[in-house]
Amino acid sequence: MAGNSDPLTPRAKLAVTAGKAVAAASRAAGRGSGSVIGGRVALKLDPDLLGRLAQNLDCVLVSATNGKTTTTRLIAEALGAAGPVVSNALGANMPAGITSALAGGSDAKFGVIEVDEKYLAGVARDTSPKCIALLNLSRDQLDRAAETRMLAENWREGLAGSKAVIVANCDDPLVVWAASSSPNVIWVAAGQMWKDDAWSCPSCGGVMQRPGDDWYCGECGFRRPAPSWALSGDHVLDPHGSAWPIHLQLPGRANKANAASSAAVAAVFGVPPQVALERMYQVQAVAGRYDVVQYQGRDLRLLLAKNPAGWLETFSLIDPPPAPVVLSVNARGADGTDTSWLWDVDYTRLTGHPIFVIGDRKLDLAVRLEVANQHFQVCENIDQAVQQAPPGRIEVIANYTAFQDLRRIVGN
Repeated sequence: MAGNSDPLTPRAKLAVTAGKAVAAASRAAGRGSGSVIGGRVALKLDPDLLGRLAQNLDCVLVSATNGKTTTTRLIAEALGAAGPVVSNALGANMPAGITSALAGGSDAKFGVIEVDEKYLAGVARDTSPKCIALLNLSRDQLDRAAETRMLAENWREGLAGSKAVIVANCDDPLVVWAASSSPNVIWVAAGQMWKDDAWSCPSCGGVMQRPGDDWYCGECGFRRPAPSWALSGDHVLDPHGSAWPIHLQLPGRANKANAASSAAVAAVFGVPPQVALERMYQVQAVAGRYDVVQYQGRDLRLLLAKNPAGWLETFSLIDPPPAPVVLSVNARGADGTDTSWLWDVDYTRLTGHPIFVIGDRKLDLAVRLEVANQHFQVCENIDQAVQQAPPGRIEVIANYTAFQDLRRIVGN
């Protein structure tokens, strides 16, 4: 551990060793990275291991429905200016995956940890973070995720009185409601494109008024707090009013918003905005997202979109028509098995694009596109879609397991 001022107990060391051995065996058997199974074994042997591994780290937790993995990566890059960083960079964001990641960072000074929304309160309790970044909350995995207001309530109760500095998006009423129980909040105006989960007041249930970029409840007075950091076009405005240019290789407005939140987090750890934002330029792709790969003589750009808010943001960054678009949707365990969320996505934004539909639930998606009056072809697989696509870079948008399937096939 950093400084080794408080070495791990014999039991904790045994748990770490056993977890790494199980993870290595899992990798050797071709069953993925092994981080989750390794973490599970380690936590069985020492249930307090996560807290022990975090005790000598300055930790930041990152939670949201969309953008967690990318923002975690941007913050890790920024904090690298001030010392070694350990992070669950591949997105294993429940306690087992987090434990596994921290066990591999024996010389780290900072822990940058992506946390699944449902586990945030527990992980915050175990790791005593210095900072927690809350980006957004929207509908996701309808068959098993709590309604968004309940998730916000869970955050609000779990973070009440937290010693951590909360860096929160003041444009998302659910995030503001969740963060408002904490004594130390830094508000960031990061924007909110998807508003369909925030038309009623999380505080009293009243109707939200939304003049321009502002919002408030006409009934109880719950309102948007004044931000100290803000995304403004291609710049981040800091609390002193200075504008710092954002230079990213990652596309789209959503990633500029992620960079703004990341700069605010970096400042909590003493890394100035200019240094933080310059370091973020190094990030070209995040766990395969945004990668451009060559496949069958064509350029494919791989884009992940898991829920209505994510699809909306993704549509805003694809090449203009007539760029061909491949859509792939599965409904396996990790995706959520309920595909009714497809009806919340505005597919008319794809008008003018030739569309090719693949994935386990291609027929569900085909019905939705038919209703949206889109021109599309249903294909058996990515090979057929690529062969039939007209010239131009192909934008491939997939949800979680469909994205993993595609990465295996196209060799990324």
